[in-house]
Amino acid sequence: MATPSRSFLCLRHGVTDWNAQGLFQGRTDVPLNGEGIAQAHAAAERLRNIPFDHVVASPLSRALKTAEIIASARHTPLDVDDGIIECDFGSLEGTSIAETMKAHGLRTVEDLVSILPPDGEPWPSISARALSCVSRWFHRHPQAVILFVCHDAVMQAMSEALCGQWIDNRHGTLFRYDRAGDVWSVAEVDSLAPLSMSSLRTQGPITTGSCCSGRRQPSRFNRENNAIWVPAFAGTTVESSSGRCTPSPTAT
Repeated sequence: MATPSRSFLCLRHGVTDWNAQGLFQGRTDVPLNGEGIAQAHAAAERLRNIPFDHVVASPLSRALKTAEIIASARHTPLDVDDGIIECDFGSLEGTSIAETMKAHGLRTVEDLVSILPPDGEPWPSISARALSCVSRWFHRHPQAVILFVCHDAVMQAMSEALCGQWIDNRHGTLFRYDRAGDVWSVAEVDSLAPLSMSSLRTQGPITTGSCCSGRRQPSRFNRENNAIWVPAFAGTTVESSSGRCTPSPTAT
């Protein structure tokens, strides 16, 4: 597996109707809905203090439109790369995440990787191609700060491969995958605080946030409703008491 030579920025696309309905999307090209477009514009505004030189997007319209809005606001070059396209969920695409989890007795979305269908993409290949994509762009632009706009499964797979854990990945929220020597961490970026460009051009220090320990961590806990927070492909929580899956608008 190619490991990027330095830290990088990554952001999940805005919400779609399928996200809101709790459905697997994968390679199905579902566009942003009105809320998703608003999220993309809000992300562009929040990123005004975040320095970056280039935007690279997945070719799927929900990610590409999000990237176009962000790049246009900053007059930043934009390229498209298949290497960060969403996971192919095969026959699961268009079906309910919650019902799939219920049918298989799964408590977290992380566990879905164990029941992905044979007509879809193997989970390990997602991180392999995505991290190779990041590395290629670093090779082409050795000093550039690059923002990758892509998808939840791609970001989760990279976080798991580098750090051994998943992240609380909300739509339009910026994350920094941070390298310090051979140690990686992933943390949400505070968009109100200026971010040093030099720390992203070279191997910088570990940022504060969700530091990775090299093993899978349990899903983060949603303190508001006492449920396990699932970093959803499309918006799902699992009740901690019964294990019952329920769609959750707060997870989209």
